[in-house]
Parts: sequence; structure tokens; C-alpha cells
Amino acid sequence: MMSRVVCLILDLLTAPVLRAETLVFAAASLKEPLDELADAFGDVTVSYGGSSTLARQVSFGAPADLVLLANVDWMDVLRDDGFVQPGTVADFASNALVLIGPAEAGDVLLHGYGMASALGDGRLAIGLTEAVPAGIYAKAALVNLNLWEPLSWRLAEVDNVRAAMALVARKQAPLGIVYATDARVSDDVRVVARFPAEAHPPIRYVGALTVQADAQAAAFWDFVKGPDGQAVLQDAGFLPPQQGVK
Repeated sequence: MMSRVVCLILDLLTAPVLRAETLVFAAASLKEPLDELADAFGDVTVSYGGSSTLARQVSFGAPADLVLLANVDWMDVLRDDGFVQPGTVADFASNALVLIGPAEAGDVLLHGYGMASALGDGRLAIGLTEAVPAGIYAKAALVNLNLWEPLSWRLAEVDNVRAAMALVARKQAPLGIVYATDARVSDDVRVVARFPAEAHPPIRYVGALTVQADAQAAAFWDFVKGPDGQAVLQDAGFLPPQQGVK
């Protein structure tokens, strides 16, 4: 009798842990529409952060089922290293890049004098330019507009795009570079300039199921990519996925 009890306990201790909910790792800029989609679908928990941080967490064994990133390069790393299912990798949205200031700020011209005047003695809030997708896109835009050299020493770099917006909303930075969708969710900031789309690489949101994802995770991923999911994303200001972009 005792041996059967011991065996049962050992079986319970060594059995795989079952999670009732699908765990999604998602770029911080997706919060509002993805919260809505998770609530509509049910049994989905979303953890938000910078795409580079999330990708590293998955590579270190974090138990995510679905990964939604704002940069294709980080997804390429996860796919090449075998952390996501290659056949499930797909673009599902895109975005635009804008310059924001406090709600009462005036428009800013995207040239050296205009930016310097608007910044005053302050700094430009921006995602980490070597790791955070919004920061990577922002650096590319500043380089192409010949603004990188005069502004590179005046940056306030943070670990995700929402943190950059928060610095401007709290008036800790006079300007920030964020996605157009971010600016829509705060009454404390306004768009003071829009970066030309050709000034930076296409802003691609790409997702994939991890190697441990189950059927429920796959169904939620289909929901995000499907008509209902796309409608919610576009209502939040996201642009459709850019077809044919490599």
C-alpha cells in the first residue's frame, strides 16, 4: 500500500505542469488592443515589455505560448535558435513613427534648429536605440533626416516605448519618439511631428507560436490574425501588415 502511495506522489511531482491559460508575451505598444482581444477570447494572460527583453526571456526558457514582437530581427533570432515554430511566424500589423510633446506643445519642424529649440535644456525620450524596436526605428529616422549627430548626445533612452511616452506625459522630457498608436492613448501628450515612412525601415509587428504552444494558443493566434483581431488592431490605429516586405 505504501509503495503505491509513494508512486502516486512521485507521479504527481514529475507530471508536466498544466496551465489553463494561454500566456502571451507582447510588445508594450500592443497593450490596448491586445487586452481587448484577450478579454474577448478568454483564458489568455498577456505579459508586456520591450521586444528585445521578451525575446531574451523566451530564449532563457520563459513559458510563453505566443510571442508578439515589434521587430522582425528579434523574431528571426527566436526562429533560427529553435524557440518558435517556423511555420507559424507571420506579420499581423504595422505602425507609424511620431514625435510627441506635452499636450500644450506646439508643432515642431523636423530639422536641427526646430528640434533643438523645442528641446531647450531637456532630452529626447526614446527607446534604447540598439535594442528596443521603437528606438531602432527612431535612430534610423534621425540618421536619415540628418538629426542623429546633433541629437545623439541628448537622448533619454528607456527600455520600452511606453516608458518614453511616460517621460513626456510627466514633463520629464520635452519631446519623445513613439509609435502613432501610443500617442492615441494618452491625453497628456500630442503629436508635434510625423516622421516620413521612408525615413526608417517598415515597422513590422510579427508573431509566432513557441515550441510548447498548444491548440488553444494556436486558436488565439488565428484570432489575432483573423478579421475580428485585425478590426480591433486597426480601430486602435495600427496599420495592416505590410504585404511582401522582407
